[in-house]
Amino acid sequence: MIGPLACALLGPLPAAAAPTDAPVRVSGVVPDEATRAQILTRLRDIYGAGRVIDAIEVGGVVPPPNWKTHVGNMLTRDIADIHGGKIHVDGTRVELSGKVSNEALRQQIASRVATALNPTYVVDNGLVVEARAQDVIDATLADRTIEFKSGSATLTDAGIAILDEMAAAIGRFDGAEIQVVGHTDNSGSRMANIALSLARANAVRDYLVTKGIEGGRITALGAGPDKPITTNDTAEGRARNRRIEFRILK
Repeated sequence: MIGPLACALLGPLPAAAAPTDAPVRVSGVVPDEATRAQILTRLRDIYGAGRVIDAIEVGGVVPPPNWKTHVGNMLTRDIADIHGGKIHVDGTRVELSGKVSNEALRQQIASRVATALNPTYVVDNGLVVEARAQDVIDATLADRTIEFKSGSATLTDAGIAILDEMAAAIGRFDGAEIQVVGHTDNSGSRMANIALSLARANAVRDYLVTKGIEGGRITALGAGPDKPITTNDTAEGRARNRRIEFRILK
């Protein structure tokens, strides 16, 4: 947006999963070459000179008093914690958008930006807390057990129903790498249980692939009885230990 007042638009900021050399574009209109140089210097210091794309125009606007100083003070290293967003400055109005990792950081950045300005500025905090893939996956599974037919790696209808939900949740996070871990109770031989747990993990992996999740993103591991989450001394405990775990690797 280029308005009647000095305007600088920064974005999109690099996503968390993007390479460290992802570009950061800065554009808009500033009043003079000195302001342009200051903004570019600050951003190159934060992101690295090779990542900043300069699309700033000079001239044709009249900024508020001390606009250059205020905007310069606003551009500090914590803006690099904004993912996939923008910082838009139009005169005395600042709009923040994009994702951050937690609520404390969302408030911290907005507060710090406001503090860098004077009371005539309005800061619109449109930052949102980014959902963590592991949290979403765990909440979707919700301590439920993905069921198989007894002693086999054949999914039951109930197990398939849960995996349909898991596939939808995993599909929200393009590029995320997932490890599917099979677990058993301690009944029978350890080696047989490890083989069964791996077969079940592979069955889950294969089903997720049929639902559109790329096979290259999913690995399978059989942990057998080695990592129980509760006692194996009761039927209830053994049932809980016979489970599938989903780990987000990156």
